[in-house]
Amino acid sequence: MKSRDLAMRLKRREVEEKSRKVDDLERIIREFDQMASDLERQIQLEEDRTGIRDRAHFSYSTFAKAAAQRRDNLRQSTEGLREKLAAAVRERDDTVEQFSRAAQQAANLDDPRAGRRDRPFGITALR
Repeated sequence: MKSRDLAMRLKRREVEEKSRKVDDLERIIREFDQMASDLERQIQLEEDRTGIRDRAHFSYSTFAKAAAQRRDNLRQSTEGLREKLAAAVRERDDTVEQFSRAAQQAANLDDPRAGRRDRPFGITALR
């Protein structure tokens, strides 16, 4: 009985950890997306201020170049994080499924009649 409870607590903790990881990745992706859009806005403002929009032009703003590079890096990082998020969601869902199966098994072990409720007195079939 005690080892089953311990196993259930461990599995529940694993589910919570996987859920926390998914939440953290989603939060980081949102923050990176927000930073990238802020940088995009800053680039637009700088291009409007200088009047030069051609990035290959020799007088293109150094600040705008640096901001564009940072924005591009953030977008690449976000794509990598989205892949990690998809894997983390799969892991979490698998762990939740394992936990629910274990909980169902534990419930069946606690109530030995749970599996035979539709069969009176343990009779499996009448011929």
